Amino acid sequence: MKIEIWSDIMCPFCYIGKRQLETALAEFPDEEFEIEWKSFQLDPSIPLQSGQDVFTFLAEHKGISVEQSIAMHKDVTERAKSVGLDYHFEKAIVSNSLPAHRIIHLAKTKNLAGEMEEIFFKAYFTEGRDLNDDPTLLELAVSAGLPSDEVLEVLKNDKLFLNDVHTDIIEAKQVGVQGVPFFAFDRKYAVSGAQPVEAFVQTIKELQK
Repeated sequence: MKIEIWSDIMCPFCYIGKRQLETALAEFPDEEFEIEWKSFQLDPSIPLQSGQDVFTFLAEHKGISVEQSIAMHKDVTERAKSVGLDYHFEKAIVSNSLPAHRIIHLAKTKNLAGEMEEIFFKAYFTEGRDLNDDPTLLELAVSAGLPSDEVLEVLKNDKLFLNDVHTDIIEAKQVGVQGVPFFAFDRKYAVSGAQPVEAFVQTIKELQK
């Protein structure tokens, strides 16, 4: 069974959805799953060196107060905690996710996309790492098992894997993705958003019939 996942490393619900899916897949030990990660950018207009905190960013983006933004992030933190994730939005640095997506496409060529996604999610939401900082991206990519020389080449050449990222985003529109995370199961069924584990389980069971 093939599961395609459109996701953005800046998306807190994408990390939660990843955990929900993993919990669901564990209920099918005899089923073989092929996971393919697809790129999506919630906001491609973010400067590569924004340095802005997430509370101010969301407040300005949605036209709400910083206090309201903090409250919204607190709710998301609690939801993340319910699936075993430790979010620290107070440390998070708003980043343009394009460089990370290009590295994820490099990781796909090594069958390490899942590992790279996990590392980037944790770095952004838990550790407060700057994912627009080249030395940080290099360190994280190498920790996922990617060759340092190939990562450096991607960081030096902003055209590498750029078409792959854009292709995923165009494909998302064709498939009907309106938000992420978005999970397509054998292109027959879809789960949109960080749905409960049972939603993934039921989708898989439907495909097994």
